[in-house]
Amino acid sequence: MEITQVKVFPVQEEKLKAFVSVVLDHCFMINDIKVIQGKEGLFLSMPSRRKKNGEFKDVAHPLNNATRRLLEERVLAEYRLVVDDPTPRRPDRAEAGVPAAGVPAAGAPAAVPVSPPAEEAVADERTLEEVQELHLRDSFWTVS
Repeated sequence: MEITQVKVFPVQEEKLKAFVSVVLDHCFMINDIKVIQGKEGLFLSMPSRRKKNGEFKDVAHPLNNATRRLLEERVLAEYRLVVDDPTPRRPDRAEAGVPAAGVPAAGAPAAVPVSPPAEEAVADERTLEEVQELHLRDSFWTVS
């Protein structure tokens, strides 16, 4: 499994720092991952749903520690890039050797980080509701 895309949507909340969408192997998207500031530092909260008894249950999550570490390292690295410099210069898909269909060309790196569009990079000027709307607009319901 390769994490082929990470999109970070920063928010300005006390503990909630960002919403994240992750694409695996260019063909499977996980939305609503949250970056949370805890007592020991940043961590990921996987997408969850509230049960009838009020408890939350993850709807998607890694099945082992190695996969959890891989996901957390990649997402937090991308988060740090976005919040440190909202418009970092990264190679676009053509420069990175990834054809338009999203399949890596021979010899090209398999996982190409993709920065959010410039309009989404100015998250500190947006409300939580606006960021959630952007996140939902970019969710799997609108995959082309």
